Amino acid sequence: MTAQQETRPHAATKPLRWAADTVATMREGARVRLDYTAQSLWRVDRMIEEIRREGPPYGAVESVLRGFGAYAGEVIVRQSGAEWWSTGGDHWVRTPDGRLWDPIEEARRAYGGAGSLRLLCRDATTPR
Repeated sequence: MTAQQETRPHAATKPLRWAADTVATMREGARVRLDYTAQSLWRVDRMIEEIRREGPPYGAVESVLRGFGAYAGEVIVRQSGAEWWSTGGDHWVRTPDGRLWDPIEEARRAYGGAGSLRLLCRDATTPR
């Protein structure tokens, strides 16, 4: 465990694991490098779009989308100093200005053709 992980809130435990698993899976399975930068979310949005075009049922891709959303949330956390929050099994990112963001739901919306993790990150990391 790194010093950063030791000081992270308990709410970050699951999303950090989901994000790390996604990074490893994309590197090993798809040969796509995800480096926790806002620019890498372009690749994630494209991958979600490709999956959507293939048309698998939501249940078949639910955990993949959760991983992509957690990855995007962790990008926001690292870019803006935000932190993970959770309640009732749901996970959000709270930016320093107090706004709450739901990157996991945004990944689901992207799969439905109505969301973008790249744009969510842009909005979340841009000061009001």
